[in-house]
Amino acid sequence: MTAEDQPTSRVASDDADLHVSASAHLSAALAKISNINPRVNAFTDVVEDRAVAMAACIDNKRSAGGKLGRLAGVPFAVKNMIDIAEVRTRAGSKINLDNAPATRDATLIRRLESEDAVLVGALNMGEYAYDFTGENWHYGPSRNPHCIDHMSGGSSGGSGAAVAAGLVPVALGSDTNGSIRVPSAFCGVFGLKPTFGRLSRSGSFPFVGSLDHLGPLAQSVSLLSSAYDVMQGGDRDDPACVDRTIEPTFDSLSADIRSLRIAVAGGYFSRNAEPEALQSVRDVADALDAHLTIEIPEAERARAAAQIITAAEGGSLHLDRLRSRPGDFDPIVRDRLFAAATVPAAWVQNAQRFRWWYQMQVLQLFETVDVILAPTTPCRAPRIGQKELVLDGKIVPLRPAIGLFTQPISFIGLPVVTVPRWVDYGLPLSVQIITAPWREDLALRVAFHLEKMGVVRMRKPDTI
Repeated sequence: MTAEDQPTSRVASDDADLHVSASAHLSAALAKISNINPRVNAFTDVVEDRAVAMAACIDNKRSAGGKLGRLAGVPFAVKNMIDIAEVRTRAGSKINLDNAPATRDATLIRRLESEDAVLVGALNMGEYAYDFTGENWHYGPSRNPHCIDHMSGGSSGGSGAAVAAGLVPVALGSDTNGSIRVPSAFCGVFGLKPTFGRLSRSGSFPFVGSLDHLGPLAQSVSLLSSAYDVMQGGDRDDPACVDRTIEPTFDSLSADIRSLRIAVAGGYFSRNAEPEALQSVRDVADALDAHLTIEIPEAERARAAAQIITAAEGGSLHLDRLRSRPGDFDPIVRDRLFAAATVPAAWVQNAQRFRWWYQMQVLQLFETVDVILAPTTPCRAPRIGQKELVLDGKIVPLRPAIGLFTQPISFIGLPVVTVPRWVDYGLPLSVQIITAPWREDLALRVAFHLEKMGVVRMRKPDTI
């Protein structure tokens, strides 16, 4: 690597510069939100007074010669299922607005602010995170900044739209079956779903406890890595969060990748997708000189098992709300949750047994490879309101098809970085960079090299 290939700063985005005051960064972000958000509908809440006070504190520290945090002055926002003190945690629902405001910030917000990032608000999402589209019955759809008639992806649709539109350089989302990776793919930004248990979920509204992850979306790999690094660490308030030594990734982004064993996922991951989605994986593989193909065994069954577990845990969580306030749900979400509540216990038991077996099979693959490449979604972002999709000549229901390639991965908690791939001036495509548990560093390193080569990148929208 030459000196120009090194990550140059902890603050690596178009909207962040260590020589510009935090207040100036914030003013620019607030102006963009005011001007652009009405078109993309990414934000549901803006905490301007809080953000102004935080930015002033950072600038005072700078003036006094104090040490600035690694994310000094970087504006960020969070999916509205993540607690912000004195804000009602909507989780995309109408029902949750009857709850009292949160009394404290979620753990990840506190960790980002401890490194001088500036929280500016909460972001739109699919109701109760049961969504791949970014459409919300109560607050309207979050729209794709590259074409506002198209989906942002879900359920972290506001997170993807906010980053892609340049409203904030980094956002937090959640991923149960693909809800960080799908919006990252549809909106053309970088996303990280960490290993299950790596980042605390404390202070977030749950969906499926055994599958839920929190993680960042960002405008660059450097910023994605920086945000991830400062959020690491155990948390006794989240029983699933592993008390594991913090393993920074930023300083190793530019390390050599030539010794990595990189393979393309074949079989299940090489069909039921638009040709451009599969070609994007081949393009990335060619850039990495990766010619090995492997098959992830029983991926289709893994997706089915993930759907069963999602239905059972999600349906159970919302039973009281379904009984008492059925009319206050999005009808599509309500009907899916009602159906979920009837899943036989034997199905769930079998799905959990299969999950253990499948995890062992996939982990064995990482004895011979370090990185696996796969499509993120089978298509580009569909139009808002679209109900069906044509894949391999067959008409299929759109909503479940969006998660074809993400669900078999999150089902066993593997870390994944999604990278945006542009093949023309239409909507973006995306590739998953999948690694063994706890090896986020390798996925980020590969993503960083691809970004430096220009093979993957974020592109500013032309339409807003």
